[in-house]
Amino acid sequence: MAPAVPAAAATARQSASGRERNFKDKDKPESVRNSNIVAAKAVADAVRTSLGPRGMDKMIQSGNGDVTITNDGATILNQMSVIHPTAKMLVELSKAQDIEAGDGTTTVVVMAGALLDAAQNLLSKGIHPTTISESFQSAATEAEKILEEMSSPVDLSNDALLNKMATTSLNSKVVSQHSWLLAPMAVNAVKKIINSENDSNVNLKMIKIIKKMGDTVEESELIEGALIDQKTMGRGAPTRIEKAKIGLIQFQISPPKTDMENQVIITDYAQMDRALKEERQYLLEICKQIKAAGCNVLLIQKSILRDAVNELALHFLAKMKIMCVKDIEREDIEFYSKILGCRPVASVDHFNAEALGYADLVEEIPTGGDGKVIKVTGVQNPGHAVSILLRGSNKLVLEEADRSLHDALCVIRCLVKRKALLPGGGAPEMEIAVKLRNLAQTQHGAKQYCWRAFADALELVPYTLAENAGLSPIHTVTELRNNHANGNSSYGVNVRKGYVTDMVEEDVVQPLLVTASAIKQASECVRSILKIDDIVMAVR
Repeated sequence: MAPAVPAAAATARQSASGRERNFKDKDKPESVRNSNIVAAKAVADAVRTSLGPRGMDKMIQSGNGDVTITNDGATILNQMSVIHPTAKMLVELSKAQDIEAGDGTTTVVVMAGALLDAAQNLLSKGIHPTTISESFQSAATEAEKILEEMSSPVDLSNDALLNKMATTSLNSKVVSQHSWLLAPMAVNAVKKIINSENDSNVNLKMIKIIKKMGDTVEESELIEGALIDQKTMGRGAPTRIEKAKIGLIQFQISPPKTDMENQVIITDYAQMDRALKEERQYLLEICKQIKAAGCNVLLIQKSILRDAVNELALHFLAKMKIMCVKDIEREDIEFYSKILGCRPVASVDHFNAEALGYADLVEEIPTGGDGKVIKVTGVQNPGHAVSILLRGSNKLVLEEADRSLHDALCVIRCLVKRKALLPGGGAPEMEIAVKLRNLAQTQHGAKQYCWRAFADALELVPYTLAENAGLSPIHTVTELRNNHANGNSSYGVNVRKGYVTDMVEEDVVQPLLVTASAIKQASECVRSILKIDDIVMAVR
């Protein structure tokens, strides 16, 4: 029995060392980091093929069978079902870019994927993640300075240049053949709602886009006035009114209801008769007060708990020759009150002539099929808001046209925020890559490796542009690098001609904010991914 004691002690020692080994598991952070990088790169590779004017489109099918065709990075990632928490960070990254710049949502994800790939190579060389993270941050700051140096100022009164920018943004979209119409439309819409001298931002909510199926995208138009996506209530009321006085009300023209739990019990027909008489009198009083204010077009906010307007009230309004439009959405109230110059009225007692807006003409126009919209033109103070009627032959084209137009509007908004432009076609990324490589020579130790890796990673953008256009990527990128090394900073990948040319001469230009924001956001996202060394499940 004696030898059993040392054996038991040995087992205890072994289990203790096993516990220690588990506690000091050096491989775990590395495997977590690798799994994070692989997941994020998978997302980046999914959207990489849709980068640039020759990029492919994705067909996204949702659970209920709805199909979306798009090559907008933010839309693709938003509708993708992503489970891995790090992959979700890339989805958030494209959303952040969409909010900040509105364009470059695919570029930012491709950049993040390339930087993660570079980081993985550096980690395998034994460089510490914190060192890589800090070096990437300093390289991104340096990259922003390089972009500032190569950018040129832009004058917002130069319409031709703004049109080129919007066209560059639309070139990579499904509706690129309609860019001759959509680009000037986006430029004019933004210019109408800003005071170009001192504005530093654009409220895109003041550009109302109404989508109507039917006709083609070419039939779309910009309207200096309001479009209301509702029909008139009819009942014999006019559908066209000149010299319109427009009222916007937030109260209901229907008999008041009791609270949910209460009820009114009527015992004989005389009481019923009196109730109906009172109701009729109540509605007639409201309608008379509206007419007395001189109103002849009435917009009524959407109501949930009781009818916004009932049949009897519509009959009275029609007799008084007042056009009635109900179900104006709550979030559109600000837009309509600004563009029509009317004040939203919450109580009938405050409804007077001062609260009304004025327009030369309010008419109901057909939009193909049984669809109709109400068009208000000749408003008193245009310039705060505009409307765009967007047409499309089917739902997929219409939705893609809407997304493309939003991107073009965002590009012009970027120019208002920062009045500077860059050449497109991968020129800024290659310029940064070439200059960072030279600057890396002045850095010490591991930082030099990291800066060089950062520079190499940015070359993936021109590489992908060339690859998607069916060119030889290695040959194109080498030629582009050579041109930039010789000081031709505005040279980029010309996908139409199939070789490297001066992008400014080709009218391919983009706002500084789009590229600067993409590099900044991508490097920040990569930094936060590199800093993660463990994934812990929460209790709840």
